[in-house]
Amino acid sequence: MCGIVAYTGKENAFPILLEGLKRLEYRGYDSAGIAILDKDIAVHKKKGKVSALESYITEETSGTVGIGHTRWATHGEPNDINAHPHLSGDGKIVLVHNGIIENYQTLKTALIELGHQFKSDTDTEVLVHLIEEYAKRSTSFEDAVRLALQKVIGAYAIVVYSIDEPDLLIGAKKSSPLVVGIGDDELFLASDAFPIIKYTNKVIYLEDEQMAIIDANGTYSIKDIDNNIITPEIQELDLTIQVIEKGEFEHFMLKEIFQQPITVLESMRGRINPVEGWLKVGGLTKQMNRISKAKRIIFVSSGTSWHAAMIGEYLFEDLARIPVEVEYSSEFRYRNPILGSEDVVIAISQSGETADTIAALQLAKSKQASTYGIVNVVGSRISRMTDTGSYTHAGPEIGVASTKAFTSQLTVLSLMALHLAIEKGTIPQSYVMQLLSELEALPDKITKVLNDNEKIKYVASEIKDSTNALYLGRGYNFPVALEGALKLKEISYIHAEGYPAAEMKHGPIALIDENMPVVVIATNKSAYSKIVSNIQEIKARKGIVISIVTEGDTKIKKLSDYTIEIPYIADPLSPILSVIPLQLLAYHIAVMRKCNVDQPRNLAKSVTVE
Repeated sequence: MCGIVAYTGKENAFPILLEGLKRLEYRGYDSAGIAILDKDIAVHKKKGKVSALESYITEETSGTVGIGHTRWATHGEPNDINAHPHLSGDGKIVLVHNGIIENYQTLKTALIELGHQFKSDTDTEVLVHLIEEYAKRSTSFEDAVRLALQKVIGAYAIVVYSIDEPDLLIGAKKSSPLVVGIGDDELFLASDAFPIIKYTNKVIYLEDEQMAIIDANGTYSIKDIDNNIITPEIQELDLTIQVIEKGEFEHFMLKEIFQQPITVLESMRGRINPVEGWLKVGGLTKQMNRISKAKRIIFVSSGTSWHAAMIGEYLFEDLARIPVEVEYSSEFRYRNPILGSEDVVIAISQSGETADTIAALQLAKSKQASTYGIVNVVGSRISRMTDTGSYTHAGPEIGVASTKAFTSQLTVLSLMALHLAIEKGTIPQSYVMQLLSELEALPDKITKVLNDNEKIKYVASEIKDSTNALYLGRGYNFPVALEGALKLKEISYIHAEGYPAAEMKHGPIALIDENMPVVVIATNKSAYSKIVSNIQEIKARKGIVISIVTEGDTKIKKLSDYTIEIPYIADPLSPILSVIPLQLLAYHIAVMRKCNVDQPRNLAKSVTVE
């Protein structure tokens, strides 16, 4: 959840760390801090965004070793004292941390009895004091860190430094990501590759309970916390600095919305050929026999990815006729689910580091279920731990509210469902060819929707002052209603709820009046007359209707206050188009309400703690 960056080399560390923190701010922006390590430890930290820290540091700051942190608060409110880095009691050790130390209170009580005094409310300060205590008894700083981590229960990614061994930086991880960047006579530690890609594309992804010991001479070693030496795999990243910058766009979110013609195409590239009539999803091919004959498929995910999983349920059952269940990862892992070797658990996660989804997969693997990962980030934890999987190839998504990652997930799920349907022979060949053709046409159709941006902006201006909103959809577009409502809540702070359209009369209709905007996704061919009836019920109560319809629709247009058209597309693929106006609607409303679109309050991009 928090962001970590560290540097050791020949250059001044401060500007490298500051720039790195700005690139990591999507992971947390409650506070930020930097420790520059020279003859002593100079700590600078401040509540608020990295810009507040930058303004706060006025004196000349130099040194070739340093660590930085941007925080998403868990233990202790966001303030200067609770900001990282944290110092040991003797001031000789400094540490940054991402994760949660679950037994911190027990450790803190024991340390207080030994004479330690604490300044903050964080679990992190407990860990740095614990390392200090072990440093008194150990022959090396590395041993002190190792011994302390063996006492920790919970999740962590840490970077820690001791003035007694000034050439070393030590990083370690368990259930929170940490990568080692290998440059020319310089080394980096970071939560992900974004803050270091300017300097190197060579990285090592640490596994759980591994430590990286790096020094100012550019040498490193990887060990586990039992002191066994690990020979790591060095990966070269296909990532450039340009793709993680906003370019001509005002916000990352807007850039990512407008990237969707390209990202959906990238999700399909090499996987379909409508002319020759074939489709192939590599990860699925590897496990085709097991997945096509699965007793059931269980999707586990969180947030926007959970909405993608719900659409996946419709796709897999409709096209491939395989029973599907959709679970919140956080609930699945704690409810003692019935699992066996005939089940397939598919995890969906943009980051591939979502803590609850990782835990759900670990449970599935312990029950001998097959596991499959649908992730965006290459080399992420879920991609490494699953039996097989598929990348979505959406590219880096910096905006906290997911947009292009969602449509890429839907694209991959559509390809997988159709591939299974072809393998099982559950749909006619003519329908296969139709869906392949429509998949190929998706990028152009998305571009056509995006061309209505100004019209959607006008609709946003008409409802931006609302305090509540209702989103309705049927069939494939019910999860789209949930996703549209989530987007509005996330970035504009307007309360919104999504419902199946037919469920409106079972409660939500009581909320409808002349101040309530109701967004209706009305592209379904199979339930068109039912949706018309739902809209008439809303209008009878003076609700404001904003309808998403198929081009050429006249009946719903007459009933609606505002209408946004999308090109015709078959129902199974309609969510990929119908969600885009909802993304733009939420974006423009948030901008008009002067909300921080890319960094909405209390949220972070990747939830790496439970």
